[in-house]
Amino acid sequence: MSDKRVDIYDVTLRDGAQGEGVNFSVEDKLRIARALDELGISYAEGGWPGSNPRDAAFFEAARKAKFSKLRLSAFGSTRRPGTTAAKDPNLKALVASGAPAVCIFGKSW
Repeated sequence: MSDKRVDIYDVTLRDGAQGEGVNFSVEDKLRIARALDELGISYAEGGWPGSNPRDAAFFEAARKAKFSKLRLSAFGSTRRPGTTAAKDPNLKALVASGAPAVCIFGKSW
């Protein structure tokens, strides 16, 4: 028997919401998160709280939800040019989301 485990990181709540004609409400996202929890998914990317009010509202509502396994992750980017990390509104929104995990991407060109 092995001690190894596999954690699944699902992006349905963020990336899946970007499809044509897809428009999840906060309650839709909570229902999907509960279903992912029931499936035993380890992490779900809940959205980008710094990009739109609905994702910020989702994280606020999700703080009251009880999940047995699922941990929500907030999605966002590194700080914007010309500002410090401490003053960047997107990074502040990630912290304010209260998510137990954060996925931060960085762009380069």
